Amino acid sequence: MNLLPSRRSGLWLVLLLLAITAAVYWPGLQGSYLFDDYPNIVDNQGVQPPDASLPSLINAALSSPASDFKRPLASLSFAINYLISGLDPFWMKATNLVIHLLNGLLVFLLARALLLVQEDDALVADRFPATESGMARADVVGALVAGGWLLLPINLTGVLYVVQRMESMANLFVLIGLLGYVSGRRLMLASASTSSPPSKESVGFSTYVRGFVLCLISVTIPTAFGLLAKETAVMLPLYALLTEWALFQFGESVENRPFPGAPDVKAPRRDLRVVGLYLFVLVLPMLLGLVWLVPGLLKPETWASRDFTLGTRLLSEARIVVDYIAWTLLPTPNALSFYHDDFRISVGLTTPWSTLGSIAFLIIFIGAGIWLRSRKPLIALGMALFLGCELLTGTILPLELIYEHRNYFASFGLLMAVVPILAVPCNRPFALPRHVLLGGLFLCWTALTALTSYAWGDPLRLAEDLASRAPDSPRSQYELGRTYIIYSHYAPASPFTALAYAPLERSAALPGSSILPEQALIFMNAKMHLPLKDSWWRSLIAKLKAHTPGVQDESSLGALTQCARENHCDLPRDRMIDAFMAALAHPHPSARLLATYGDYAWNVLNDKELGARMTREAIETSPNEAAYRITLVRMMVAQGRVDEAAQALQQLERLNIGGRLNNSLEPLREQLARLSRE
Repeated sequence: MNLLPSRRSGLWLVLLLLAITAAVYWPGLQGSYLFDDYPNIVDNQGVQPPDASLPSLINAALSSPASDFKRPLASLSFAINYLISGLDPFWMKATNLVIHLLNGLLVFLLARALLLVQEDDALVADRFPATESGMARADVVGALVAGGWLLLPINLTGVLYVVQRMESMANLFVLIGLLGYVSGRRLMLASASTSSPPSKESVGFSTYVRGFVLCLISVTIPTAFGLLAKETAVMLPLYALLTEWALFQFGESVENRPFPGAPDVKAPRRDLRVVGLYLFVLVLPMLLGLVWLVPGLLKPETWASRDFTLGTRLLSEARIVVDYIAWTLLPTPNALSFYHDDFRISVGLTTPWSTLGSIAFLIIFIGAGIWLRSRKPLIALGMALFLGCELLTGTILPLELIYEHRNYFASFGLLMAVVPILAVPCNRPFALPRHVLLGGLFLCWTALTALTSYAWGDPLRLAEDLASRAPDSPRSQYELGRTYIIYSHYAPASPFTALAYAPLERSAALPGSSILPEQALIFMNAKMHLPLKDSWWRSLIAKLKAHTPGVQDESSLGALTQCARENHCDLPRDRMIDAFMAALAHPHPSARLLATYGDYAWNVLNDKELGARMTREAIETSPNEAAYRITLVRMMVAQGRVDEAAQALQQLERLNIGGRLNNSLEPLREQLARLSRE
């Protein structure tokens, strides 16, 4: 076989698949923002800096409301997008697509490296070169893995859902780290003699040290950078450990290493340095993390805003993880509906019955992975990477139950387990049926991603598509009604106005819905000076009484408060007060809710004392949130309370890291100075 054309065939294939991916996603770039894009980008002034000065960029980096860790790298990337092209969603989505394509290239390189490890029984490419045909096959199969991953419908939200740049950017560093780790381990094994470990005087020892240092760097520095985009990057050391477990087996040398076809050969010597590496970068941080997390997870208030407990969450996630496998490999439009708030929570092993079946399936899945480790290590690795990825978001953390973007890395694991089996050489048994099946999967993935991308290219088309995919989802029905409102331009005679009521009232009546639909109905009619149904208010207040307010409920009250403050909505004050009292009656109200009530009391009720008191309580609840302190300073200045304003300003200045609050502090200082002179 001619090596050059073969190697080029893999490269040309991956370039072709990258181009197909770009073409498939192009229609979706024309769409708008959606759901969590609004609080994180559109309504977040922090990622809309006035200039590219260092203080503005620092403020942007620390402005994310999505996490206590702020995800500064992702937020900074949104700010850079804004500085270049404003809030135009096209360029935000185009940037996401570029990151996705870069990730696809990294998936190709990583898949190829893993395939070469399996192809080369000796594991050492420079001392025991892989065959020409093996390297060519690794190129082609690696390209197929990357192409499948790029085109998987389950990964679409990592591209077209702008805020999930956080996920794709975090995984950019995860993939870089894994690629570096595999390269480092190959260097370490290349240094080992077949008879004894490398001595300190040998050239091999120098190679070993370089390999070990590369491994150490690859599981630490990319993790740190990935965490600046999203917390999911913390799983990189675990992924490296799973790669070690399946392929390298903690070996110190290549001598007697078991490989496919020889499972009974004596196990290799263990490299204690590698074991120590994982004690340092994985086991110790994991134990510290659990010590920090578990006490909070055992508190009832942690789960108060959720409609599930720790126990019912774990039962439900067993079904969800099994669903993720089907949604990744055999997706359907109704399965990938974006909104999954219509999911039925498991309240027992047989309620619903699929809970027990899913647990049994996962036990078999794990057992099969362990059994395959010595026989088909690459399949075992893919299965392990999939399950490893689900450990963070699919176990004990009180996150929402289902999101498709959580499979952005997990889907790579499944494809590493499946694609090499289907892309077997033509001389293998049942090669043709396998190739046909693989081709059929590619067509299915590409077609569904293309159709979904087309829907994402227009806000109304997307809202109608998602509502049809998930007719029992409160969020999908709410988004359809909200989109109709936007298209109505608040004109009573618009045909879209009449269309908005049905999906919003349907959303309000569905089990588990927030107060978003009631808020939208009240907001719409108030802005158009139409009557407000008493049933809307009763439903909104009843929901706030029944459950601890969640983020969506707080956003709804914030939207009504803003509308009333700006005199766009004539809202009955007694109803608004009842709504706030219902929300605040639950233990441990959030800082955001307290601040919103303070805003309403100060600006609408004209109750200055109540407004200031609520703002102080918000500061006590979230002392590191600068926005509440800025509001308090303005309140004290407005009331002529010089000493209290000066004290509040001094406390605010302590949060001015890197000058990020300079634009807010200067006007406050000037106001306080004028007040002091009067």
